Amino acid sequence: MSLYRFVTNDRPTLGVELELNLVDARTMALRSAITDVLATISDEQKTAIKPELLQCYLEINTGVCDHVEQVGRDLEAKIEVVRRAAARNGLKIFWSGTHPFSKWQEQEVTPDDRYRALIDLLQETARRLVTFGLHVHVGVDTGDKAIMICDRIMQHLPVLLALSANSPFWQARDTGLHSQRVKVMETLPTAGLPPLMRNWSEYTWLLNHMVETGFIKTIREIWWDVRPHHNFGTVEVRICDMPPTLRHVLGLTALIQCLVFDLSQEIDRGTYQYDCHPFMVRQNKWRACRYGMEAALVDPTTFQSIPARKVVHALLDRLADRAEELGCAPYLQDVHNLAEEPTGASRQIETYRQTGDLAEVVRQGLLRTEPHPHTAG
Repeated sequence: MSLYRFVTNDRPTLGVELELNLVDARTMALRSAITDVLATISDEQKTAIKPELLQCYLEINTGVCDHVEQVGRDLEAKIEVVRRAAARNGLKIFWSGTHPFSKWQEQEVTPDDRYRALIDLLQETARRLVTFGLHVHVGVDTGDKAIMICDRIMQHLPVLLALSANSPFWQARDTGLHSQRVKVMETLPTAGLPPLMRNWSEYTWLLNHMVETGFIKTIREIWWDVRPHHNFGTVEVRICDMPPTLRHVLGLTALIQCLVFDLSQEIDRGTYQYDCHPFMVRQNKWRACRYGMEAALVDPTTFQSIPARKVVHALLDRLADRAEELGCAPYLQDVHNLAEEPTGASRQIETYRQTGDLAEVVRQGLLRTEPHPHTAG
């Protein structure tokens, strides 16, 4: 039986993970080329630029950062390394939650024992995981608090999904959804919204139970929309699609850091947690998945449907003081602007409406990738 000791963080540190498409520079299709990309970067760089389950994408990880500006500097440098390595291999880096037209059946599994075991266990549900997300870690001080924050932040997850929605196409089809990615992820047996857990002890019991009964092999096979991470001492928010630019990433990172910090402070003050029924969160998640920022989200206290943009602005106003404390006010303020602009999904849909060409959807997405997007505004 594992103890899963939670590493204490005495401040809301940040760690960010990006999952990015590797596309052929000529055809705009996915290409299983991660081995070629990694062969052209240094061993030191490989500690933060990594392969994933399928060879058509890569993951970029930051170091432990104290503030959002540091995240921006960290990611900008690593993204440039990846862009150059990709270019040397006739590739581009596409920012999206799914690829518009490449088929999952044609993607090659990365040659790794863990990935082969996952494919053997999960079969087609794993092979279909040609999806790309943004994961944000925020440091907290105790395991019990991490569990409580996972519970309290759930009602805000649909807002984060609506803001980041960027996967309207799947298998060369318009799905009618703004986030097809979350529906693909939900086919996994350990994905989606987490179960209600009361404390760290219950969480560790649940993990041990799943390992001992053979449901999972390791904790790394838990893919909830938000989860505690004991080795890093963080709450990891995983619901977001891969948004279209680094500017979006940094705005969402600021919002998530402020939200986790605010909830942590609430818990320290002993604030009462008002119940939000899990099915209400599920309902709002579906609305965000279906309509993105055009969704109307149900308020968990008044039960009224409120436009997603209004929900975002109210949440940002509530967190403004936290942003000042954390030094990320410009980035959080920029989310007001992002909420009024078309989402990545809306831009993809509009490009396809105008051109009828899914390859052009990828090309236009590449053009929108900002060369220096860490400056908010």
